[in-house]
Amino acid sequence: MQGIIRKSDQASHQAQVKRVALYARVSTVEQAEEGYSIDEQLNLLREWCDHHGHIIHKEYVDRGISGKNISGRPAIQQLLHDAPQGKFDIVLVWKMNRLSRKSVDLLTIVDQLQKRNIGFRSYTEQYETETPSGVLQFQMMAAIAEFERANIAENVKMGMIARAKEGLWNGGQVLGYNTVKERSNNRKGEVSKLYINEEEAIIIRKIFDMYVNGHGYKAISNHLNKQGFKTKKNNPFSINGVKTILSNPVYAGYIRYNVRRDWSEKRRNNINPDPIIVPGQHEPIISLEVWEQAKATMKKRSRKPNRVHDGEFPLTGLLRCPVCDAGMVIGRTTNRLKDGTKRVLEYYVCGAWKNKGTAVCRSNGVRTDYADKYVLEKLTNLAENDILIKQIVDNINEKNKNNVAPLQQEFELIKKSLNDLKQKKDKYLQLYVEEIISKVDLTNQLTEIEQKEAQLKERLQPVEGRLTIDNIPKVEYKTVKQVMKNFSKAYKEALTREQRKALLHALIHKITISEDRKIDTIQIQLNREVTHYFNQKEGADSSIQDDPAPFFNVLLDL
Repeated sequence: MQGIIRKSDQASHQAQVKRVALYARVSTVEQAEEGYSIDEQLNLLREWCDHHGHIIHKEYVDRGISGKNISGRPAIQQLLHDAPQGKFDIVLVWKMNRLSRKSVDLLTIVDQLQKRNIGFRSYTEQYETETPSGVLQFQMMAAIAEFERANIAENVKMGMIARAKEGLWNGGQVLGYNTVKERSNNRKGEVSKLYINEEEAIIIRKIFDMYVNGHGYKAISNHLNKQGFKTKKNNPFSINGVKTILSNPVYAGYIRYNVRRDWSEKRRNNINPDPIIVPGQHEPIISLEVWEQAKATMKKRSRKPNRVHDGEFPLTGLLRCPVCDAGMVIGRTTNRLKDGTKRVLEYYVCGAWKNKGTAVCRSNGVRTDYADKYVLEKLTNLAENDILIKQIVDNINEKNKNNVAPLQQEFELIKKSLNDLKQKKDKYLQLYVEEIISKVDLTNQLTEIEQKEAQLKERLQPVEGRLTIDNIPKVEYKTVKQVMKNFSKAYKEALTREQRKALLHALIHKITISEDRKIDTIQIQLNREVTHYFNQKEGADSSIQDDPAPFFNVLLDL
């Protein structure tokens, strides 16, 4: 009979229905570009699922985040965390570069999905990864896409070098000048021009004047901060900030470009020995004579430090200032004893105070001999005290449980409000279809609803992100015990001070100090990287070492 659906047909239909994880991403720059919006991506992906009769498991969204790497994207991290748990059968994106712009990351992610029998699909690029031919096509397209992006980047770079050689500014903010976009007579599009900002130029002239008259970087930054002057980003001046200004030939009327090559990849380790320095098409703030004086003074004062500490003070950066929470660095004072001899005392002092002066913070010094000994004894005691480890683990698990509950409640309330708005929207659409309300009324009501939806979604994203981060696995006693045991052994066997410093920085997240300049808490960071680091050193296996979950990140207070 035609009206009877056989069980085998019903089972076949159910087998074809897939659970789909939607992933969408847009960077801050791309948000302004047509076709890149999150909502547009998700609408197309939802339509695809409806057309193929698939069920949407969840929408994973990273808003305003670059696709250069995956480590800083909570939504993709959550997707990879959910993948091994069998929650979905397909990952669907609008375009494969939404997942990652790097082919190596893209291939790694898809390989991880394949190992768990999860397919990967792109809405705009017609291929699949469930067959060998589909995988080959995908790999070729990923390689070609990255090649094209590299070519575009190279062409952009060549264009910027050409502009710099013409004495044009390549964009970006610089104290003392306003950057203005103008039409170019001999170039397509607009070019950036520099015009003196007279209020900020006063600061620049003051910096150069003080420097050529014998003041140092710290004295200048301290003076500027006490006078209430601010940087271009409205921050206090630092020693490095003053030095950067004094080293910048733009103030003498020159354009300097390509000082550091491949900045985004190699950072400070790839300084160009032959950067572009040419006369610029802008008005200088200081005279060439003052610029040459500043250069000569800087060259005269530059010298190598008397001592290289080579990890001698291992807690630099880990200790935090009790007033401003800046990382603490080494400071010294010299005392003269009664017999006339001098004694040098070494302290961990506030980095902001040392770098920017008393207008920003105080020294808040802590003796190095006290701090180093105290921290090491605490870590050693923890490694040898099973009862203390168990107590700390129980406390952190209870704390995590209590922290997640209110977030989960807020998450559910927002989701309910969004669902109510959706029902309200459907209701007004039905009223319009039945000609009970006019098109103008419908538009007004939908606009109001969409505004409320946007506000709720804005509230939902940080809550969802917190839930993702806080939803960590239960911390196991044996994991903490093993890490501490391996740390203690590796520290004792370390041959150099630098090795011991590296071990401490791998394990400790930060150390807080009380107002009386005593160590308050030592925060140990436990995550997959830390456990892998110490277990690998000892050739041990960890119960979570191969766990694909990226959100194992726990802070233990000692």
